[in-house]
Amino acid sequence: MIIIADGGSTKTNWCLLDDSNKKIYFNTEGYNPYFVDSEYIVNSLKKGLPSDLPFEKITEVNYYGAGVHNEEKAKIVEMAMQKVFPNAKVEIGHDLLAAARALLADQPGFAAILGTGTNTCVYDGEKITHNIDSAAYILGDEGSGSYIGKKLLTDYIRGLMPEAVEKLFFETYKLTPDEIMDNVYTKPLANRFCASFSKFVYDNNVNIEYTRGIVEEAFDTFFKNLVSKYPDYQKYTFNCIGSVAYNFRNVLEETAKRYEMEVGKIIRSPIDDLVVYHIDRSAKNPN
Repeated sequence: MIIIADGGSTKTNWCLLDDSNKKIYFNTEGYNPYFVDSEYIVNSLKKGLPSDLPFEKITEVNYYGAGVHNEEKAKIVEMAMQKVFPNAKVEIGHDLLAAARALLADQPGFAAILGTGTNTCVYDGEKITHNIDSAAYILGDEGSGSYIGKKLLTDYIRGLMPEAVEKLFFETYKLTPDEIMDNVYTKPLANRFCASFSKFVYDNNVNIEYTRGIVEEAFDTFFKNLVSKYPDYQKYTFNCIGSVAYNFRNVLEETAKRYEMEVGKIIRSPIDDLVVYHIDRSAKNPN
């Protein structure tokens, strides 16, 4: 039995493949090793994974995760997975590789993530050949849920929201500026906290001009600071994965076209396409 997992900073999508390639899907929270350690991951998985999962029978775990930028961070996740799945061969990859494989399979091209965080790359059909670091949610992550959420929270704290939007925001969350500051600067998982408010931007129709403007600025900055910095970026099709990309895809498509990039696939989650990739890879390499 094989497990494939796509782990973002907020949520992890899992698929169990049995010997006949029957698929069983389930979810847990996300595990970014910049914010959580191995012990946290193990405890969370014990609570979050289905209790009837045949842990001892899992022979292979292919985990792709946010924050797996180097061997040190990958090891944090690997140690946790090995403890939960003691008989499995564990492979840990970056969530950007998962996006590239899901969006492009074995074809070269450009792939991006717009979810809680941001990432981009050029992929040669096997591996990532060029990646401009997103610099994470404090320094960068332009276009992401955390970026959009930070803009919304900043406007709320500074009293810059249109009156109707500010009223609805307070009615929805009952948060004071002091409570927001406390969540961002003293509590864990601030990136996830900020990103959660992108849903308010998506749901709010009190002032479309204001909320759409936040998204337009976020995506324009994403293309200006990241996408357009790749050499000859306009020769690639723009392909993107993530809840923010999918929910605001009309604005994203308009922005891509403004930067003269043809739009390819924009999907919410890579898990289905990632499972297909691994089934195909197993068929080509049965041993």
